[in-house]
Amino acid sequence: MSDQNSNSMVSPSTSISEARKQDRNVRADTSFFGHPRGLAALFNLELWERFSYLGFQAILALYFADAIASGGLGYDQQTASSVVAAYGALVYLLALVGAWIADRVVGTYRSVLWGSVLIASGHIFMGIPREFSTWVGLALIILGTGLLKPNVSTMVGELYEQGDRRRDAGFSIYYSGINIGA
Repeated sequence: MSDQNSNSMVSPSTSISEARKQDRNVRADTSFFGHPRGLAALFNLELWERFSYLGFQAILALYFADAIASGGLGYDQQTASSVVAAYGALVYLLALVGAWIADRVVGTYRSVLWGSVLIASGHIFMGIPREFSTWVGLALIILGTGLLKPNVSTMVGELYEQGDRRRDAGFSIYYSGINIGA
């Protein structure tokens, strides 16, 4: 890891003036189409989160309703549709909790980090061909998306100084990642 990357994390003992200096350095880095480098990471993160959420939503009902002999869980179609509806509702409801956790407990960066880890862990669990692991994986994906969704766009805004004229273009690039993922 380079010195620049290893110093980009703010430790608890870092003074406010040192943290502001690090923020200025991160914002001054324009290696991603004239925007801060962090925008590329957030673009990709949101692209894959959106792909995960919508792609998963599309196949979830089929997986729950498919016959056990064919690799599904064998639930009736109405139950499978209800699970998909509950999945979508819980993702967006838990975004309120995720925003509160970021604001009051762990901060935006850690919320996005742990949300990403939970989503990835959930997909790993979903790959285990057992009904129990399916439910655990689904719960992890819901929790992770609830942490990630409200906080990643906040991080995009934090990449720019107040009044930076590139900010609108940065959000446009970020939202194009959402659209590509969808």
